[in-house]
Amino acid sequence: MTPERSWWGWGTTDHALSDEECIARAAVLPGLPDRPRPVPDLADVVLPTSRVAAPDGLPVTTDPADRARHAYGKAYRDVVRALSGELPGAPDAVAHPADEDDVVRLLDWASSAGVVVVPFGGGSSVVGGVEYRGDRPWISMDLTALDRVLEIDRTSRAARIQGGALGPVLEDQLRPHGLTLRHYPQSFEFSTLGGWLATRAGGHYATLLTHIDDLVESMRVVTPVGISESWRLPGSGAGPSPDRMFLGSEGTLGVITEAWMRLQDRPRSKASASVTFADMTTAIGAVRAIAQAGLHPANCRLLDAGEAATSGASTSGGCVLVLGVESAAHPVESRLEELTTLARDCGGVVAPRRDGPRDAAADAWRSSFLRAPYGRDGLARMSAVVETFETATTWDRVDELYATVQAEVGTAVREVTGAPGLVNCRFTHVYPDGPAPYFTVVGVGRPGSEVAMWDDVKTAAMEVLTRLRATVTHHHAVGRDHRPGYDRQRPEPFAVALRAAKAALDPAGVLNPGVLVDPV
Repeated sequence: MTPERSWWGWGTTDHALSDEECIARAAVLPGLPDRPRPVPDLADVVLPTSRVAAPDGLPVTTDPADRARHAYGKAYRDVVRALSGELPGAPDAVAHPADEDDVVRLLDWASSAGVVVVPFGGGSSVVGGVEYRGDRPWISMDLTALDRVLEIDRTSRAARIQGGALGPVLEDQLRPHGLTLRHYPQSFEFSTLGGWLATRAGGHYATLLTHIDDLVESMRVVTPVGISESWRLPGSGAGPSPDRMFLGSEGTLGVITEAWMRLQDRPRSKASASVTFADMTTAIGAVRAIAQAGLHPANCRLLDAGEAATSGASTSGGCVLVLGVESAAHPVESRLEELTTLARDCGGVVAPRRDGPRDAAADAWRSSFLRAPYGRDGLARMSAVVETFETATTWDRVDELYATVQAEVGTAVREVTGAPGLVNCRFTHVYPDGPAPYFTVVGVGRPGSEVAMWDDVKTAAMEVLTRLRATVTHHHAVGRDHRPGYDRQRPEPFAVALRAAKAALDPAGVLNPGVLVDPV
């Protein structure tokens, strides 16, 4: 039996924290309520009256439960709003296209009727990317019926895959062929190929193939003025890349219906290890040495002391570096030995290996990583304020960035909530010229004021990132929540070109207005 998806929070209902687990999780922050707020029954949720009447023959429904499930993404703001039981921003209807022709017909109707269309894959956006915050009637276009691997080119090791395929659905179809896309974001179970492409998602690998961009051979995108399909090529220097225009376009330029994706043989050899460091400065130096050594670990996650303690990867109070290697063709132990030797030479203490290829700290971190969104939801029910944001900067500036975020965002949490909070960090991806730090912030909220307090903390974090010229997002996308920072980061001539592309491809302005550029 397929587990039921949560309509208000992350993942599936069978993995949600119980009331007792919520209380236990909140014990780290004195001052929170004694009991979690209840989860509203979906049947009792209050929705606005639908303003949409689609023509007969279009796959559109105004079913209240369907509308509620498509109202928001899965950011903290979304979870708190859903827990209120009132969804004033819910879509007027939900479309379920069965094929690309349905997508074309839906966009034709919406453009002529002035109905906003917001593409929806797994609904796991944490940046306000799958909701509409304007006054026009709107529909959520759920693409998960477009979920097939249509064609496999074993010779070139690539596959043509529909954009609505969820991560597990996609991999299940590739597995009999001994192939894998090997792209595992934290949202893997609950996000789609089209969503990964539209948001330039970051995946499993900490080095080399870090973004979905690296795995794209060609794309097929339905726009209101026609279908864009790029040629299948291993590489090309023929002008600006058409795929690059739609990668990261977040549903505002077109709907991604198919893509040819570069695949890999499934790995046969894997091994992991962990290294402890006394302080973050020493650990950052070690990670930089590894990133620049050309050893290309599959996993290179650096956890600061707070993150290591929270995840259970360390009980000693130090920072922990989790390393992993894998290969479809060769044994990997010698490469892992090179990595741990380099880390040891840079001041780290390598944990003793237990029998087998896996490391205890790495396993603890992985388990915590997969459970983290459920824990966030549990804290939200206890009125804690929880924010996560990721960025990237160069190695010469990362020490300043880390220290400034710890100090200034920590101060903002204290000022907003009236009590000290937690500001933890891990590096999710590393490059020869810099890392991608990912911060988790937790503070004591006040019931009824959680969203406003979260907004204040997020504003403070965005100010630090843009002032220090670190990107406002490394792999979560821009959406609506990161627009202020994105507008500061984006060069104005590019903004002019993006607005022109939006006007040319979507003349009625119906596709996800407010994402990336202001609506017309």
